[in-house]
Amino acid sequence: MITDAGGIPLAATLTGGNRHDVTQLLPLIEAIPPVRGRCGRPRQRPVQVFADRACDHGKYRALVRARGIEPVIARRGTGHGSGRGRYRWVVEQAIALLHWFRRLRIRWEIRDDIHEAFLSLGCAVICWRRLKIYSLC
Repeated sequence: MITDAGGIPLAATLTGGNRHDVTQLLPLIEAIPPVRGRCGRPRQRPVQVFADRACDHGKYRALVRARGIEPVIARRGTGHGSGRGRYRWVVEQAIALLHWFRRLRIRWEIRDDIHEAFLSLGCAVICWRRLKIYSLC
């Protein structure tokens, strides 16, 4: 799952169990829809991508930079406390919100297209709830 800075899900993909996170980094970046709302040409990509230590590989850093995005990824082997956890926490919060939907907490469906549909529906409900909160302010 990839979110914006406020924790609103932008894109989510479904993979098999026990897959490495870094395999989905580039498909998630490509799945981000254009940002609309301002006059002029809509943004096609984010300025920065924050990721955890699992995505720390020179190959993926170069691929993200080639798309015009600055990768902010914690380095392996360095001590914790770099401050990147507060940005990663936003994604973990969005995943926790998806776990409020009992159907997504544990995967019961055998077919992956049904589970992916429920995942998309859960992301849409999270977006709708955030929109409702922001419209009340």
